[in-house]
Amino acid sequence: MGVGLLSTAVSGLQAFQRSISVAGHNISNANTEGYTRQRVELGTRPPSFSGQGYIGNGVQIQSVERLFDQFVVDRLRDTSSSTAQYETLFQFSERVTNILGDAEAGLSAGLESFFDAVQTVADDPASIPGRQLLLAESDSLVARFHTLDRQLQSIGTEIDGNVGSIVNEVNGLSAAIADANRSVAESTSQGSGETPNDLLDKRDQMVNRLSELVSVRTVEQDDGALNVFIGSGQSLVTGFLASPLQIVPNEFDSGRAEIAIASSGATALISDNLTGGKLGAVLDFRDQVLSPAQNSMGRIAVSLASEFNRQHTLGMDLAGAAGLDYFAISSPQSASSNANSGTATISVSFDAASMGSLTTDDYVLGFNGAAWSLSRVSDNQAVAMTGSGSAADPFIVDGLSIEIAGGAAAGDRFQIRPTRSGSSDMDLLIANPREIAAAAPAAAAAPGDNSNALLLAGLQSWQTMENSTTNFQGAYGQLIGKLGVQTRSAQITAEAQGALLLQAQASRDNLSGVNLDEEAADLIRFQQAYQAITQVISVADTTFQTLLSAMGR
Repeated sequence: MGVGLLSTAVSGLQAFQRSISVAGHNISNANTEGYTRQRVELGTRPPSFSGQGYIGNGVQIQSVERLFDQFVVDRLRDTSSSTAQYETLFQFSERVTNILGDAEAGLSAGLESFFDAVQTVADDPASIPGRQLLLAESDSLVARFHTLDRQLQSIGTEIDGNVGSIVNEVNGLSAAIADANRSVAESTSQGSGETPNDLLDKRDQMVNRLSELVSVRTVEQDDGALNVFIGSGQSLVTGFLASPLQIVPNEFDSGRAEIAIASSGATALISDNLTGGKLGAVLDFRDQVLSPAQNSMGRIAVSLASEFNRQHTLGMDLAGAAGLDYFAISSPQSASSNANSGTATISVSFDAASMGSLTTDDYVLGFNGAAWSLSRVSDNQAVAMTGSGSAADPFIVDGLSIEIAGGAAAGDRFQIRPTRSGSSDMDLLIANPREIAAAAPAAAAAPGDNSNALLLAGLQSWQTMENSTTNFQGAYGQLIGKLGVQTRSAQITAEAQGALLLQAQASRDNLSGVNLDEEAADLIRFQQAYQAITQVISVADTTFQTLLSAMGR
């Protein structure tokens, strides 16, 4: 009896000693980031049968568990990913909005000053100082287009650099998670199936950090390894193997960074599939904010130059000569895919008859082996074209004229960027103030005639853009308004997601965080139990000694 009682008491000593040790471990890691509180799970030992029934044999340690809830952790990761995404999107969108929306440095003030100078020439067409003022304001307007475009291009270069640095960080974390998987699996095997809690915390912390960079989903394997998926289900980590992300050139533009993933010897492009986190934010910003802003600025430059040239060439200068082109106009950009196998080439120009329908979209022209089709890059939706694509009958669509030459192979693709270089390529072609065509053709008193100058000044209010629904400044106002809405939306969403993140973090801390008051109370409870068990040992020893004494008589 004494031996059984002693064994029971020893089991209690071991159990409460381990409980005290785990509580001390919790307290020591109260401020360790990512630490999950642990708890000793106890259970009764199998009882022994006696003539009077089953007699208990004490307590046993069943496991040391983490206070962990996968749902809570997944919620924390999702909100962390969304918060990082919209905070990053807001930061970059705000920069573009501030650049283009600046009252002094933006385009609106430049357009106003330019057309004021045109009106000055219309008020006194024979005045050389007035004409010189117009040339100066024209040059200033061109410089403003160039400056704004350079600033946007600079942000684009920064974005490509950020994509590269984020991809490197993702790869570093995925490799570390794969290594952690190996350590977890080995430790679990060595521990006869018991999980290494501290290793799991470290791995979860890496996954949490990864979720700030890109949206992730995880699935745990039977051996304890964690599979990590990104995008639309692409495997970033499978067991002990990490599939690194790669930076590859865009098929149409070698200077544009795209993201691919290498797996099983193959490389798949996944830029369009990545969401969430900082990586999803910079890709969304590039495609949904920056590129449309550059295209919108280019469209205004192209439309302004085109309309001003058209009217200027209808007038007559001070020497009685026909007006020349006033501004240099860029041509639409086109590029073939690096995967094309045919010999086809395309030639894209602006269609003068339908310039008012020019959009801010980029397009992809593709050949399926039998026919050509055009789709928008922004939403991949098909766009109807007229014509056959020949030189005599070109495709006409959204203010563009497209001619095809050579033989295309099935799958050949071409990218068309109608207005991307509009701002950077715009230039002033006239340097002599006498060449400003302010008069109408064959005017009786050419030096004093202002007929054409009045028409040029009237272009400021003419609705020549958006299918004859707005003017140049109206189109710029729409751009600023759209940017403002996008920026404000990103800000509001970032704030909302930040509040949700605080709630998710609080839920995780309430469940898994270390509460020092609770741990202190547990220590007292375990200490009291430990002291009580020592009394049981003392009683068992006394009983055993009494039995020995009785047997020795």
